[in-house]
Amino acid sequence: QVQLAESGGGLVQAGGSLRLSCAASGVTFSNYGMGWFRQAPGKEREFLLGISTGGGKTYYAGSLKGRRAISRDNAKNTVYLQMDSLKPEDTAVYYCAASLLPERLIKGECDYWGQGTQVTVSS
Repeated sequence: QVQLAESGGGLVQAGGSLRLSCAASGVTFSNYGMGWFRQAPGKEREFLLGISTGGGKTYYAGSLKGRRAISRDNAKNTVYLQMDSLKPEDTAVYYCAASLLPERLIKGECDYWGQGTQVTVSS
């Protein structure tokens, strides 16, 4: 059974930083491109960043531009999202997802999704 488990969310003050983690199990992690998405209340889910299977290529969306980074550790079956200079509008549930075709991450066409972790940024 494939599982993607996000962690690291919580309450942070504006200007602060968080690093989210997503641990994968039940899947050959290194075969999958990985991505991070978020969904704020009343809004559609949006793509944030993606990373290729080996980590050599990354995919970015406009949100959080310059304030975030994605990385992965295939030995630990884990992908990370580093977010800096957080703003209240970054408040959302953050999801990781896996796709056999990394280029499909941008479209949200993913094979597996995590349950999400809440990030709340206070002003």
